[in-house]
Amino acid sequence: MKTLGWIGLGNMGTPMATNLLKAEYPVNFYRRDIAKVSPLSMLGAVAIDNLQDFIHQTDIVFFTLPDDKVVEQMFENIVQTDVTGKIFVNSSTISPTLAEKLSVLINAKGAHYIDAPVSGSVKPAIDGTLLFLVGGDKVIYEAIIPYLEVMGKSHYYLGNSGSGSKAKLAINYYMAVVVQGLAETVLFAEENGVNREMMTAIINDSACGSGMSKIKTPSILNEEYPAAFPLKFMLKDIRLAQDAGWNTSLVKSTEEAYAKASEGGLAENDLMAVIKAIK
Repeated sequence: MKTLGWIGLGNMGTPMATNLLKAEYPVNFYRRDIAKVSPLSMLGAVAIDNLQDFIHQTDIVFFTLPDDKVVEQMFENIVQTDVTGKIFVNSSTISPTLAEKLSVLINAKGAHYIDAPVSGSVKPAIDGTLLFLVGGDKVIYEAIIPYLEVMGKSHYYLGNSGSGSKAKLAINYYMAVVVQGLAETVLFAEENGVNREMMTAIINDSACGSGMSKIKTPSILNEEYPAAFPLKFMLKDIRLAQDAGWNTSLVKSTEEAYAKASEGGLAENDLMAVIKAIK
């Protein structure tokens, strides 16, 4: 049995790795401070504080890191050791350009790089119902399917390295627009005498209703925005889409709305908190 590894044990990485452990796969995780207690250790995962040792003791490494800068630095450190035959599965949301660059870097070292960002937030990560968007060598993709199916409900193979990252930026852009539209619709109705409870009920019962509108309804009604997907990460992804060449009037107004929310102290809140910036 292959030994799996994890780098990036945040809100997404921890439940994803937990599901692999529950499926009885051996899992190592890299953590510089191994004295810090992790729920993964209690499930049998092995903490390793030396990156070189971690790589040597792991066959397939998964990543859930926050941005391009952190991901690139991590891979630059990783390739300082022998990675021959290793598989690196990057579920971080990064630019397609960086995904392609990392693929070239890793392949040149005799290893394999797969970009496999996910659609879904914390609850789907816990429930094992994420959607994986995969780019890279198809043979390697097929080799990791058993692990993807433990963590997700669906997986789509999209082609060469970078294609998974492109699809992830597209779906996140769509989500940003939908959430902003939902926020503006509720506020428009409210200003014209239709309260939030009634308007969200109408939206959810109409052809415009969606899983997203239903999930976000409690936040809208309670005016509380605990982060399922932090607004700061959505802003990052909108800007990555712009960097990838998408510069319509809609993406510009969307970026402005989320930037205003972030600058207004809402960066750590859920993306639905954009409603407060519009208001």
